[in-house]
Amino acid sequence: MIKSMTGYGSAKGTVEGLEISVELKSVNNRYLDTSVRLPRSFLFAEEMIKSRVQSHISRGKVDVFVSVDSSQAGDMCVKVNEALLKGYLDAIGHIAEEYRLPMDLTALSVSRFPDVLTVEKQDLDAEAISDGMSRIVEQALEDFDAMRLREGEKLRDDVLGRLETISALVKTVEEKAPETVEDYRRRLEQKMAEVLGTAGIDENRILSEAAIFADHIAVDEETVRLLSHMSQLTGMINGNSPTGRKIDFLIQEFNREANTIGSKCQNSQIAHVVVDLKSEIEKIREQIQNIE
Repeated sequence: MIKSMTGYGSAKGTVEGLEISVELKSVNNRYLDTSVRLPRSFLFAEEMIKSRVQSHISRGKVDVFVSVDSSQAGDMCVKVNEALLKGYLDAIGHIAEEYRLPMDLTALSVSRFPDVLTVEKQDLDAEAISDGMSRIVEQALEDFDAMRLREGEKLRDDVLGRLETISALVKTVEEKAPETVEDYRRRLEQKMAEVLGTAGIDENRILSEAAIFADHIAVDEETVRLLSHMSQLTGMINGNSPTGRKIDFLIQEFNREANTIGSKCQNSQIAHVVVDLKSEIEKIREQIQNIE
C-alpha cells in the first residue's frame, strides 16, 4: 500500500525516571530531510533518532520534536564536603578551647556552614536512555505510518478513479480516429468531383491520399503505450514499496503520449477529448507529489 509523504505521529514513555515525549510531522520533499530537535543534554540520541526515521521513511521533510521532563527523575543528590566540614570543626574546637566557650554544635547547625552541603546532578546513563528513547521513537513512527497509510489509501483511490476516466477517454480517441480518415476521404472526393467532374475522379488516387493522411494522423502506437503506462501505474500504486519518484517519471511519459495525440489529431471532437485527457493526467501528477 502506498504512503503519503505528509503525516503526524506521537508517543510518550518513561525512561530512567524521565518523561519523554516524541512528535513527528512531515511534508513533501524530493529527498529525505530529517530535522531533530531535543534538549542539549540529550544530543547523544540524535543520530539514533535519524537512523530510526530512515528505516521507516524514504523521502519527505521530517521534523522530530523530543521533549524531556526530569522533574520526577530524582536525579539530584546532596553531598557532604567532608574535608571542608572537618576544617570547620577543627577551627571551632580551637576557638572553644582557646576562649573557653561551649561547644554547642548540632548536625543542623554545621550543615548550614558555607559549601558543607552541595547539590549535584547525577550523570545520565546515555546508553540506557538512548535505548529507551529508541522504543518511544519507534512507537511514534508506527503512529506516524498509520496516518500516512490512511492518507495513501485516499490518494490511491483518487488516482485509480482518474485512470478509469483516462481509459474511457483513450477509448473515445481510438473510436474517433477512423472517422477522421473517413471524413477526410469524403471531403477529398467531393473536392475532386467539383474540380474534375465525376468522370475524372481517380479512385486509386483518393485511396492513396487517404492512406497517407491516415498514416499521418494514426495514434495507435500512442494509445497502446498510454494504456501500457496506465497498467504499470496501477501496479505501482497497488504495491508495497515506495514508488513516488518512479511514478513521477512515468507521468512524464503520460504527458508525452497525450501531447503527441493532440498534435496528430485533425478532429475537433478528438481535440476536446485530448484536453480532458491532459487535465486528468495533470490532476494525477499533482496527487502523486504527495506519494512517498
